[in-house]
Amino acid sequence: MDDWTTSHERVLAQRNAEGWTFLIEAVRDLRTTGAVAPSGKALARLLTDPVARNGARPLNVLEAGAGTGSVTRALIPRLSPGSRLDIVEANPRFATRLRHLVRTHPQLAGSGERVRVHHALVEHLDPGHRYDVIVSGLPFTNFTPAQVDTIMSRYMDLLEPGGTLTYFAYRGTRHARALTATRAEARRHRRAEEVLADYQRRYATGCWTVWGNLPSAKVWQLCRPAHPSATVTSRTALTGASR
Repeated sequence: MDDWTTSHERVLAQRNAEGWTFLIEAVRDLRTTGAVAPSGKALARLLTDPVARNGARPLNVLEAGAGTGSVTRALIPRLSPGSRLDIVEANPRFATRLRHLVRTHPQLAGSGERVRVHHALVEHLDPGHRYDVIVSGLPFTNFTPAQVDTIMSRYMDLLEPGGTLTYFAYRGTRHARALTATRAEARRHRRAEEVLADYQRRYATGCWTVWGNLPSAKVWQLCRPAHPSATVTSRTALTGASR
C-alpha cells in the first residue's frame, strides 16, 4: 500500500469521525451546534476568502463557532506570515478537538502560539485588540432576537474599521421550521432573521449562495465602515453568484 493510499484513507477516516462527532453533538444540543453536518469545502473556502484577499499583510483573525474545525482547516493555510487567529467555541467537546487540531496541524509546527482556542461565548470574549476579519459559524436562527443583536453588535465592535465579517445561513430553514415548530418558535426564528436583515441592510457588501453544501447555504460579507460617519451600501441585489 503506497503513501498516497494510506494518507487518503486517513483523511476519509478523519472526515467520517468528524461527521459522527458533529451529529452526536447536534443531537445533544442542536441549539448551539445548529446543524447535523460540518461545513463543506466550498462553503469553508468562501467563508475564508476575505483572509486570502488581504494578501501577505499580517492579520488578526477571529473564528467564532468553529465546531469540529472544518472551516478552521481551510482558514489556517490562508493565514499570511505573522497573522494571529483566535478561535472561540462554546461547546467544550468541540473546543478540546480544536485544541488538538491546533497542536497537530503541520502548518503550525513551531508557531502554534499564534493560534489560540477559547472555550467561551463570543459575546464574552475580551481579546484586547480588534480583528481584520471575523469568520462566524454560529447558528444565528437558533438564538433569540436579543442574542442575535448582542452577537452582531459585538462582532462590529471587535472589527477594525474597514474590517470584514463573514457568516452563513442555511437556505430554507424558515419554511422547514414552519412545518415542525410551534408558532412561538416560528415567530422567534422570523424575528432573529429580521435582526440579521437589519445588519445586512446597513453593512453588507456581498452575498453568495453555495448550492453544493448540504444543506445549501448563503454566505454574507459585512464591512465595518472605515469612518464612523460612513455608511455601507448593500450590493446584495447585484451579487447573487453561486459557488
